[in-house]
Amino acid sequence: MLVHIIADYGFGDLAFAEVVQRIKLHLPDAEPILTPVPAFATLAASFCIAQLGLNQAPAGTIIYHNIAPREDDEQARPGNAGERLAFARLLTGVRIIGVNAGYTFSFVRDLAVELRWAAVAAEGSQFRSRDLFPEAAGAIALGLPDALDEEIPRSEIPDVPPNCIAYIDGYGNLKTTIKYEESKTHQSDTVLVQIGENQHKAIKSDGSFAVKTGQLAFAPGSSGWMNSQGEHTCWMEVFLRGGNAWESFNRPAIGTQINVS
Repeated sequence: MLVHIIADYGFGDLAFAEVVQRIKLHLPDAEPILTPVPAFATLAASFCIAQLGLNQAPAGTIIYHNIAPREDDEQARPGNAGERLAFARLLTGVRIIGVNAGYTFSFVRDLAVELRWAAVAAEGSQFRSRDLFPEAAGAIALGLPDALDEEIPRSEIPDVPPNCIAYIDGYGNLKTTIKYEESKTHQSDTVLVQIGENQHKAIKSDGSFAVKTGQLAFAPGSSGWMNSQGEHTCWMEVFLRGGNAWESFNRPAIGTQINVS
């Protein structure tokens, strides 16, 4: 059973090892793959969840995520309470089990065929994704009775924020929440891309490598998925050929607004 673990523990952090160990306890056949995202970056996690969950995957694939900034209540949190554990089943059959915090379910909200709360407490440990949630995930994965609670109203999950950075890959490419629209892209158009206080000229094209080395491209990237109507959604990307776009824009954070003119 392929189990993607998406979390903001930090690359190589002990927390990943502890969570894998606990998941294997409850799901001995789990084959874990770790994907770290920046601290509290619920939008980046959501992007990863959609990219992995809405594309072809082995039967039985599970995505287990934990990015829980506990920002749903600014008051003191007795018992280390936080956002609740949720479950979604996608059109592809992939199952998602993770904390419903911020934007974590936003990219898949409208493409989920099932969206419910998990029947597990939201408090009781500072490290809920190790101490509480793996057992609940195991119960859901095995289809045990009473593992799931009531449906989650879709209105409780926020829209994907427009025109911003959704994810930054290892090459420094900036994956955005701007959809690719073929009719609005003309080869070799020059645009001005502003991210925060920094702006650079870019070539707007139909492919990232349609620019020379050292040039910035604003083009459809490698990420995207099918919607319920069988239409492919592709996301625009800021790409510096032979360089690092994230560095060139002074390392903007996930969620930073992008203006293209």
